[in-house]
Amino acid sequence: MPNDTTHTPVWLITGCSSGFGRELAKLIIDRGWHLVATARDKSRLGDLVQRAGERVLAVELDVGKADQVEAAVAAAREHFGRVDVLVNNAGYGYQSSIEEGEEAEIRAQFDANVFGLFAVTRAVLPIMRAQRSGHIINITSVAGLIGFPGSGYYAASKHAVEGFSDALSAEVKPLGISVTCVEPGPFRTDWAGRSLRQTPSRIDDYKDTAAKRMNSTKQLSGTQAGDPVRAADAMIALTQRPDAPRHLVLGSWGYDTVLADRRARLEQTELLRDISVGADFPNE
Repeated sequence: MPNDTTHTPVWLITGCSSGFGRELAKLIIDRGWHLVATARDKSRLGDLVQRAGERVLAVELDVGKADQVEAAVAAAREHFGRVDVLVNNAGYGYQSSIEEGEEAEIRAQFDANVFGLFAVTRAVLPIMRAQRSGHIINITSVAGLIGFPGSGYYAASKHAVEGFSDALSAEVKPLGISVTCVEPGPFRTDWAGRSLRQTPSRIDDYKDTAAKRMNSTKQLSGTQAGDPVRAADAMIALTQRPDAPRHLVLGSWGYDTVLADRRARLEQTELLRDISVGADFPNE
């Protein structure tokens, strides 16, 4: 772990060509740490290698391809001998109404955001188990906690990662491995711009829900309040904590939205207590 001073920490970050992955990679390099930087197009990582030489291993990785996942993790082990922090950052957004979602787009979304993340995590776990240390950071989203109109399939992919991370944390915490889901709100990355895929809504019944939100997402691109560099700093800071949090919501909008949602859910659960407990067999 980074707060273990006996060695220089090794970070493996997926999706380093832009956004959070890119900014986090640069901060890791600036701290003098070791980095396995991955991207589907390895040529886009050249500047990171130039900044730090042998401290950076650039690897081609499409998380949806099992052979590339295994090769990337094997290369990390061979080059550095360990992995202290895995950041599952690779992924993208897809928006549509639920009814108009396209099968191919939905499956591609899950291949990148869910099954690719699962595969990378499985590949890294044997290294961390042998070390009896490590930190896995899964970049989910506020949408991993709350579903919004127009983002149902994206939210489903991020909810899947949240549930996976709950179970993973319970399994590996006794082995010295921490798991944190980082849940950003709107940040000034390519997520809502170049990287976003959308299936336009043509059903009039969804004009004030899914269609409205998809339009506002595009219009917001480039003006979001969230700063990716500050977000990357926050991710590094959480790895320095002796008791790493299970969740880290990023950005003021995300913080306020998640807090309000969780309070409302708790109130509703308590309000329906009699119905909930009434589903048990009566006491005999």
